[in-house]
Amino acid sequence: MKKTLIASLLALFSVSVLANETLTVGATPVPHAEILEFVKPELAKQGVDLKIKVFNDFIQPNQQLAEKNLDANYYQYRPFLDDYNKTRHTNLVPVVGVHIEPFGAYSSKYKSVKDLPNGATIAIPNDPVNTGRALVLLSEAGLITLKNPQDPQSAEKDITANPHHFKIRPLEGAMLARAVNQVDLAFIFANYALEAGIDTDKALIVEKGKSLYVEYLVARPDDINDPGIQKLAKALNSPEVRQFILTRYQGKIMPGF
Repeated sequence: MKKTLIASLLALFSVSVLANETLTVGATPVPHAEILEFVKPELAKQGVDLKIKVFNDFIQPNQQLAEKNLDANYYQYRPFLDDYNKTRHTNLVPVVGVHIEPFGAYSSKYKSVKDLPNGATIAIPNDPVNTGRALVLLSEAGLITLKNPQDPQSAEKDITANPHHFKIRPLEGAMLARAVNQVDLAFIFANYALEAGIDTDKALIVEKGKSLYVEYLVARPDDINDPGIQKLAKALNSPEVRQFILTRYQGKIMPGF
């Protein structure tokens, strides 16, 4: 009887330990935190208590992960991560790709880029990776000319022709959706557009579906094989998450796996 009691207590202790495995993941609100909320119940069944910490900027989630205040984050694509690692001397690593967001330019004043007046103000992201991404799209739309039209690392200094004298206004990524009514054209990330209630189908310029811009679950290299991280990675690449993305976002955001 004592053996049975001890075995029962050990089993109960094991379940308790399993149920108390906690994973803290940083994410931006839409769709990242929403997708994490969707997988949370499944992870709970597997003994992982998923804690989601929401951020509204593009620097803190990586900084907090590097400082070990987070176990992982989910909000960025490879070029941004690579640039962050290079400039901040970190070694954060991608685990699995989850979804692809369109990146587009929006206007509350004009219905076509052809309507933009001379001297129009165009707001673009101020981080190097997304500055280049926006400038390439402006070049492809015929609004400016770049030294290398396909270089995603292009900067303002690489603009070789600006015949309409557009004023390029770099802003922090989270500010772009709020600035759309204050400028003539604003490049806005789909996550911030959706959060602000902006219809992503109404972008005047849009980039969709480039595999280069798949958004990743990211961790520290020493944690990439952690059981909790691997359970989360598997859940994020599940058929259920694929269907959730397709149903919830109706093509405005697509699975990246």
